[in-house]
Amino acid sequence: MPPVDPNNVMMTGENSFIRLSVNGGLTVRTRLSHWRVLWSPAGSGHSLFMLSELTGDDPRVYTDNEAVTRWLQESIETYLFPLFADVSLPVTSATFSRYGDPYTALHERIDADGETVVMTWSDCIEPFVLHMPPAVPPERPIGVFSTFIPARTAEVELNGRKAAGTPIPEMRGDRQSSTAALAWSETWVMPPA
Repeated sequence: MPPVDPNNVMMTGENSFIRLSVNGGLTVRTRLSHWRVLWSPAGSGHSLFMLSELTGDDPRVYTDNEAVTRWLQESIETYLFPLFADVSLPVTSATFSRYGDPYTALHERIDADGETVVMTWSDCIEPFVLHMPPAVPPERPIGVFSTFIPARTAEVELNGRKAAGTPIPEMRGDRQSSTAALAWSETWVMPPA
């Protein structure tokens, strides 16, 4: 295997997520996609895409760099969750901070005008590296390398109100994972033109 991946780098950073279910995984009640972009063609910054009963089941977008958010929508979120890829969604300016650690509990805090979102991952299990090259699955032409730290427990709060539901265990290949995971050291790639 060659020491350098042949694909072009789209972005590198993090894309941690929480998906909560109230019915054992039949449906997702709350979905958050949290991005910490260290490098991309649009620069660096943070974005949070959120859909929950806490938002009246309307999608919300928070960012500290709108250009990064719009780039994520057009280039990656369109393959992950198309509702979040709608570039007509308004964005709310916010500040982003992190505290804690995956050994006890890790918190991402998003503060906007009059709103505070706190995402919490805890009871994390053994990390593993996810490697999905471009076209796996075939309908997704881009690929990703990421270190997943799955959480057995996760919470979402908006202004102190907690979202209903829990993360659901799921397999990623032969590794135990969850619908709530820290996805760090994440690099998205695309085949050379």
